[in-house]
Amino acid sequence: MEGKELRDLIDLISKSNFVTFELEREGFKLKLEKGAGTTPATSLATLSVQATPATSMSAEPAVAAAVSDLVPAVSGARALAVDATSSGLVDMTSPIVGTFYRQPSHAAPPFVEPGSKVKKGQVLCIIEAMKLMNEIEADMDAEVVEILVANGQPVEFGEILFRLRPMAS
Repeated sequence: MEGKELRDLIDLISKSNFVTFELEREGFKLKLEKGAGTTPATSLATLSVQATPATSMSAEPAVAAAVSDLVPAVSGARALAVDATSSGLVDMTSPIVGTFYRQPSHAAPPFVEPGSKVKKGQVLCIIEAMKLMNEIEADMDAEVVEILVANGQPVEFGEILFRLRPMAS
């Protein structure tokens, strides 16, 4: 596996909802694991590159060098990041770069509207990233106060998608 191909694979996995990913090909084995981290500075990813007898031992340091700079990029991003605002509202941010969709299909109603009451784990939207549809779920019981992104618009990592008012349990 070449360095660029490995970088692209790690980048794809880091942006997905996978927790564990394993690849074994031509005597090369790669295992990536993401943890549920709460601080972006803490990398909870572990990377294991194992050479089997079919793999040249001189290739293993090259692979490890190609991956060493990428391990911090595979952080354990939660499905949703939250930031409390002074007004008591919670900003729900995008965990990935992609395209924001309010509904599962053009004919379907939106997942939520302003004023909707949502339960923890309820789908708020979909973010399409690299042809994968990622359901973004509520991290708490709350009321949707504001939807800040238009349907079909591109979103960046960390961009505020919703403002929620937490509901008392």
